[in-house]
Amino acid sequence: MAARGAETGVYAISVVAHLVGTGQQNIRLYERKGLLTPDRTSGGTRQYSDADLAVLKRIGELLDEGLNLAGVAKVLELEAANARLRTELKRARARPQA
Repeated sequence: MAARGAETGVYAISVVAHLVGTGQQNIRLYERKGLLTPDRTSGGTRQYSDADLAVLKRIGELLDEGLNLAGVAKVLELEAANARLRTELKRARARPQA
């Protein structure tokens, strides 16, 4: 059996809503706003991954801190950019110096 990665959609929206503690309509709203993009089956059913769960939990934290959805989107964008830059810096530091 193949191991499933954090990016593989395996959870139905009802399960995700229960795990995260929010409503299915909220999750659909976050998708419409571009905050997450779940996988889709050939029939169009949403399937959420472990990575999607982490994003939803982060969205909940930011909303609890008082941000609106536009603010949440910007924070998620900046956090992703920061992670990319950290990865690039780590690679650059790992290269042998000439």
